[in-house]
Amino acid sequence: MSTAKWIIDPTHSEVSFKVKHLVISTVTGYFKSFEGSAESKSDDFEGASVNFSAEIDSIDTNQSDRDNHLKSADFFDAANHPNLIFAGKVAKNGTDYKLVGELTIRGNKKEVTLDVDFGGVAGDPYGQTKAGFEIEGKISRKEFGLTWSAVTEAGNVVVSDQVRLHLSVQLVKQLVNEPAEATA
Repeated sequence: MSTAKWIIDPTHSEVSFKVKHLVISTVTGYFKSFEGSAESKSDDFEGASVNFSAEIDSIDTNQSDRDNHLKSADFFDAANHPNLIFAGKVAKNGTDYKLVGELTIRGNKKEVTLDVDFGGVAGDPYGQTKAGFEIEGKISRKEFGLTWSAVTEAGNVVVSDQVRLHLSVQLVKQLVNEPAEATA
């Protein structure tokens, strides 16, 4: 039996997050450098194991001062914790998919469950097999040690605790053969 290994295609994928600023607007950020893979015995990804990491130094909110603040010890502490890491499995119930695993940010590891919209599998014009996913979820940044906080004179929180995650991911299939069973 063979296991399919799927690798993230970074040119057709993006990793973003959204967080409320002053409780009245939303700031969107991206991780520009990331990698990941999935290993599955079937093209429906049931039970697939998933590994993912993103470089904290690649954070981009379209504002360099804010990006530098996010990389600092006040938030991600990129100097000591250069990567965000996820390891987990795909759970399937009928047509509903979840991604359940451990997310590590700033050395803090927590179990998270993310909603998955599986777009399906298709061949591209170059003979490659691709799979597409939209992955969403919410986390508490404070549970991961991102506790910097400030309050305005009017009492508004500068940065909310809740962070919404969104990953639009396309995977490229590679075949991996399992070792043959030994015969006596």
